[in-house]
Amino acid sequence: MDYVLDRPSVTAAERDLRADLVERAAKLVPVLTANAARTEQSRRIPEENLSAIEEAQLFSIMRPKRFGGLQVDFRTKLEVTRELARGCGSTAWATSLMNVCAWFTGLWGEEAQKDVWAERPANRVAGVFAPTGTAEVVPGGYRVSGRWGWASGCLHSQWALVGVPLADESGQPADQGMVLIPMSELSIEDTWFVAGMKGTGSNTLVADDVFVPAHRYVSVLKLINGEVANPYRDEELYRAAFVPGAAIILAGPQLGLAQAALDVVLGKAPQRGIAYTYYDRQTDAPGFQLAVAKAASLVDSAHLHAYRAAADIDEAAHRGVFPDYAARARVRMDTGRAIIFAREAIRELVSAHGASSFADVSPMQRIWRDSEVASRHAVANPEISAEVYGRALLGFTSGVSPLV
Repeated sequence: MDYVLDRPSVTAAERDLRADLVERAAKLVPVLTANAARTEQSRRIPEENLSAIEEAQLFSIMRPKRFGGLQVDFRTKLEVTRELARGCGSTAWATSLMNVCAWFTGLWGEEAQKDVWAERPANRVAGVFAPTGTAEVVPGGYRVSGRWGWASGCLHSQWALVGVPLADESGQPADQGMVLIPMSELSIEDTWFVAGMKGTGSNTLVADDVFVPAHRYVSVLKLINGEVANPYRDEELYRAAFVPGAAIILAGPQLGLAQAALDVVLGKAPQRGIAYTYYDRQTDAPGFQLAVAKAASLVDSAHLHAYRAAADIDEAAHRGVFPDYAARARVRMDTGRAIIFAREAIRELVSAHGASSFADVSPMQRIWRDSEVASRHAVANPEISAEVYGRALLGFTSGVSPLV
């Protein structure tokens, strides 16, 4: 499916690279689909999936080119993630989160980036930027302790970024930041027992008095306001607005899940009847026709909202302009709408397909569960996003969430 909405500044070379990466992701769909049940049962991404994604260079899409990465735009990241999610929601989600954590790492200063990638450019990063830990200022850096859930991809990463608050000498809040820590200095508590996205391994990271050098700290409050530590201002990707980028990546798996559900239902409809009716084929029933039309339109709407948000983020980064509050609020709104439209499309398709959608052997039940769980991520909360956007339209620039 081709959606033409894109940023004005995209080049032919960028489009060609995007098409190539999306094709690589699409070729992995059969493998991810075949492993989807095993991914759920083992509650982690199978090594076969990880190796295939690594070989296709899809873990490198948001890593700086200075460290062998592809450094693509957010539109490309959405499309790649969407393709992976057509095969396995858990694999796509974990991949998406590890990729966005690579983008976060690219916002640090050069010394911190070298710590992560100089010796091993293939290192992956997981993380949680909610400030649920503590950081004590000590000579040369910080002593960090805490617990951070839910760290998607932590089972398959070599580094982690975690959120910490900083207090001044009087104990009053002074800053909120993130620190980079090698996974070897953290432990993982097995806490991810959920109804959907079972294979993401989104467990809890635990730090117990870990020393973090000062250069591996970055201020989240500065990032929110467009101040990044990355000194390479020619790198467009790392000029992108922090919160809009952190939010829009959550829509990618939803796009793929919705498309996968539509493909399943349309593919099976000619061979399926409607119980207790004269319809031997679903395709002959006007009610079914209306249902798939509505679902397909919702899938289209999800893509268009997500792609408009990505275009806004990418174009501002290209021009080196930090979007104003209203523009950032609209990206949050677009992200929330994309997620809602995708979720509603899946619900419509589950009903149209019939009660067998919920059979253990049906991919529909897994798609439905994955969507229902992933769509509740707090950063993309549709109700909060709508409140932020509504207030922005009325001239308010605060009062709901700092994450705008």
